[in-house]
Amino acid sequence: MEFDLERYQPIPVRYELRYVMLKKLREGEDPLPDIQGREETKRDVIRAVLSNSHPYLVSREGTGKTRLAESLAKLLPPVPKIKGCPYNCDPKWPEEWKCPSCRDEEDPEIEFIAGEERYSRIQGNEYTNEAKILGVKDIQAIVRGGSPTDPRAFIGTGVLRGNRGVVAVDELPAIPTKVQVLFHPMLQENKVILEEYAWERPIDIFFVATGNPTGFAHVNRIPEPLLDRLELIPMSLPGEAVEREIMYRERFRVYDQFFVSKEEEAATDPLYIEPAALRRRVAAPWWIVEVIAKTSRYTRDCPNIDRGASIRGSIKALDHAYSSTEMRGGWVSNLADAVDGLQLALRGRVRLRADLLGFDDRESAMIAQTARAVEDVMWYAVQDVGEKILAGFEGDKTALPEEVDRLLASGGSTREGLEASPTVSEAFDLMDEIGPSDPDQLVDGLEDQLRSRLEAVGPAVVEEYRFSALELLANALLASDAVRSFTDQSRIFVPRRMET
Repeated sequence: MEFDLERYQPIPVRYELRYVMLKKLREGEDPLPDIQGREETKRDVIRAVLSNSHPYLVSREGTGKTRLAESLAKLLPPVPKIKGCPYNCDPKWPEEWKCPSCRDEEDPEIEFIAGEERYSRIQGNEYTNEAKILGVKDIQAIVRGGSPTDPRAFIGTGVLRGNRGVVAVDELPAIPTKVQVLFHPMLQENKVILEEYAWERPIDIFFVATGNPTGFAHVNRIPEPLLDRLELIPMSLPGEAVEREIMYRERFRVYDQFFVSKEEEAATDPLYIEPAALRRRVAAPWWIVEVIAKTSRYTRDCPNIDRGASIRGSIKALDHAYSSTEMRGGWVSNLADAVDGLQLALRGRVRLRADLLGFDDRESAMIAQTARAVEDVMWYAVQDVGEKILAGFEGDKTALPEEVDRLLASGGSTREGLEASPTVSEAFDLMDEIGPSDPDQLVDGLEDQLRSRLEAVGPAVVEEYRFSALELLANALLASDAVRSFTDQSRIFVPRRMET
């Protein structure tokens, strides 16, 4: 296909990954086919990609962390770059984004860099330093008369070589803590800082880190500000059947034409991506946003938690809830989407009391206990949001549990069942009215329609919206002891209490 440079517009690599992920999900394809099993890990990685977040994969050695990072690069399409540029500068970038050499090019030639080539791996160990992560001085350029402080006398390595691609840092905790801080401005401000040259350079990367669990050799502390910008994702060993399949697939084989590259199915044509294709098309009702916000806030006061969630944890939890809705092809977020978002966002951002962890210092045990604690805190948040609704409800409170039970047991459309459920319908009207009045500029698209113009929304969206309300209402009744259980409680998500 002939490339149209006029039509092409550069977009960040994380947007490209989101676009390709969404496309594959909507077409029913597995976005990460190179990883067998580990479905929960894959879902969290997909969730992080859709939220423009950076995964931090934690597991023991040999579980496929590096392969997973490589598989993300394979999703990327070919993109144009200025011919010969070692840092993959885009020909349509503004001048401040280009490297010093490319800024001097007026009408540069272009070439293409394939998806699998848009990948740079930095091996972390106790000897990993600034030179391996950012670069070194070009001695030859200095010998020829160049200034040692001129950015042109600098040869970029690891991160800069991975510009416009996936940068994977293997064994992040093995890197000395004082060196790890180099990654902070990359994740916070999308730039690298070379203090010796007084030079700040924009960078376009999707960052993936891997690490062994705490307790393994050569593990250094990860700075809290850096950890707060990563999504902690455990990667377990595969099940027995999957491991057997991997054994057969990866065993030693003798290949003909060993030195000929193997053809792999990958994107071969550049993509012309419009920003509209990347925007969220899902919505979270006010009660879901409220549950997420309260859960995150309550972790800061919970006696079982030593370190509560940061504000970034709240932001990411909502983002991941949206992503969960997108992953299932839905329109409106529910409590199951909310707990998925909270678990991913808070897993690495809260720290439990030591006595709750006991003597089991395995990372999997710590993560599982943290998940239980987060769900327990979520129960209180759901209870409080439910109390707000029930306190303002002036209808027949004795009929409400019966009608909710009937709607859940019917297994049919919530929207259609409202005609025979006047009390629930009255509760829904209240829920439509009492939500927080957020500034108009913060609520747009589908969320704005759900709040102010519900009649303009399609029936499938209204059905999801009403079922999300029914689920919250059912949880409110359970938490208030108005009912012990429902006939078909499997249709809804109910947060579990933590056993102490």
